[in-house]
Amino acid sequence: MANNLEKGTKGELIAKSYLLSKGYKILTTNFRRKQGEIDIIALDKETLVFIEVKTRSSVDFGYAYEAVNRKKQYRIIKSSYMYIKENNLYNYQLRYDIIEIYLTEKIRVNHIENAFC
Repeated sequence: MANNLEKGTKGELIAKSYLLSKGYKILTTNFRRKQGEIDIIALDKETLVFIEVKTRSSVDFGYAYEAVNRKKQYRIIKSSYMYIKENNLYNYQLRYDIIEIYLTEKIRVNHIENAFC
């Protein structure tokens, strides 16, 4: 991979494809506000899911999910509240997931549901 931005973009495309294959409806991607960013926002039946995608080419420096620390979680949660308010989506259950993408010889996807709250 040329750089982290390209790696991240490729990981998000893989994650979207994975979610669509599982029946999710993608509402938006790369939702950005002052509070933070959410990579993918989707519906899983009647649950509004906020998804952080982390892409790695190896585990030499740790697993991808480990990069979603408490500070990052807090920013995602605050951003999710902004999305809910802006789109008047108050009648949904909420869930925060992490999708790890490993770009090794064989691409691996690890979906962690309810990763944090």
